[in-house]
Amino acid sequence: MTIRVAAIGTGNVGRHALAQLINDERYELTGVWVSSAAKAGKDAGELAGLQVRTGITATDDLDEILAAKPDCAVYTAMADNRLPDALEDYRRILAAGVNVVGSSAVFLQYPWQVLPAELVTPIEDAAKAGSAAIFVNGIDPGFANDLLPLALAGTCQSIEQIRCMEIVDYATYDSATVMFDVMGFGKSTDELPMLLQPGVLSLAWGSVVRQLAAGLGIELDEVTETHVRVPAPEDFEVAAGHIPKGSTAAMRFEVRGMVGDHPAVVLEHVTRLRADLCPDWPQPAQEGGSYRVELTGEPSYALDLCLSSRKGDHNHAGLAATAARVVNAIPAVVAADPGIRTTLDLPLITGKGLYAGPRPTA
Repeated sequence: MTIRVAAIGTGNVGRHALAQLINDERYELTGVWVSSAAKAGKDAGELAGLQVRTGITATDDLDEILAAKPDCAVYTAMADNRLPDALEDYRRILAAGVNVVGSSAVFLQYPWQVLPAELVTPIEDAAKAGSAAIFVNGIDPGFANDLLPLALAGTCQSIEQIRCMEIVDYATYDSATVMFDVMGFGKSTDELPMLLQPGVLSLAWGSVVRQLAAGLGIELDEVTETHVRVPAPEDFEVAAGHIPKGSTAAMRFEVRGMVGDHPAVVLEHVTRLRADLCPDWPQPAQEGGSYRVELTGEPSYALDLCLSSRKGDHNHAGLAATAARVVNAIPAVVAADPGIRTTLDLPLITGKGLYAGPRPTA
């Protein structure tokens, strides 16, 4: 039996999710929600970048999406700069009895002790009222720093620290909102962007350290954060726009889950806009970027995760992986108990039904 699914958002992640929903025989697409009037009325196949027409036209009316009564909604709409709206979307969808998988807002990966109760409780109450489940994940926050480190931890005799790292060149990440408004690239180093406002890093990635701590069965005394930015040595261009000389061109930050004065769980990002910047900082395992898990214990591990794609670079691969992570979780989420579900709750998502065999060669 196919699962009826609606797509909410058709941006950097959403178009990958939409393409899979159209092509994956497990799912029947019931509707597509878009954030702009310019996209409304377009066929889902066009919005997904496919050479097919589905007969499903996009709408900017969420009520219309819910009226089709899908079993699940795939939520990839931007949340970083519209958090109250995104949380209200989730509340409405769940209260309508529709399960949700999503890639934003990222702290819903594991919101407890991260979000204040007044933000979490309405979502939990809506899920209970609608008898629906919600699972938010991706790659980071997501499987690169929940599934993978916890799998490694399960083969240890003792653990001193888990460190999860993203080491990525963002030059090809084509979202001016995220790059300039949220992260502050191309802006003065004297100006604090949204991401680096006090407490925001711990809000955005606190879910990572809190979930890992829960998986290890430890209580954190506090979550701390630190960051450093490096200016551009000259003017240059990236996919999202212009980077003036002296503006932020590289960033490194940590979110630390502390037990006493020891960082037991650490989330670290090392972000550059050019490969030659900050050569003394950690380097990726492949050109462009990689993810790394460093587990100190007995035994210790260093795991490098390298993404690639025949259709684009490492950033393209990361967007596709984020979309596939939540789309492939749909059957498990539909079958799950109502409420906010996490990697700690769901069964292993194996990719069942995705085998396609070797691609034909020219």
